Amino acid sequence: MKKLLQKRLKNEKGLTLVELLAVIVILGIIAAIAVPSIGSIIEKSRVNAAVADAQNALAAANLYFVENQDEPSVTLEELKDNKFLQDVGTLQDGIEITKSDEGNTISGTAQIKGGKTITFNDATNTSLSNKNGYTVSE
Repeated sequence: MKKLLQKRLKNEKGLTLVELLAVIVILGIIAAIAVPSIGSIIEKSRVNAAVADAQNALAAANLYFVENQDEPSVTLEELKDNKFLQDVGTLQDGIEITKSDEGNTISGTAQIKGGKTITFNDATNTSLSNKNGYTVSE
């Protein structure tokens, strides 16, 4: 019996404390690198979501202008009231979309989580896609 116990103790497999500490240190280093990267990815996705909201408003305004050809501009509230747009997302009240031959333009602001404000300055769908029709501020 004693020989059997000694044999089993020699074949015991597991992690030593040093090996366990090494794994924990490596995981800590990986976490220290990954957390800031994930934070910036989340912020970029929030900005992109606000830009997508603006592009949806431009698309809704296109439909509005087809039915109301004499109107030179439309507000976000009018689009919602006339059922051209159901959800405004991050866009704030006071957004105005102006009809133009070169492409409708949107002006106003969007508020995203984290306290950032996105300002659209006569942005067209093309300028929004090219990421130069808006500014992001704290």
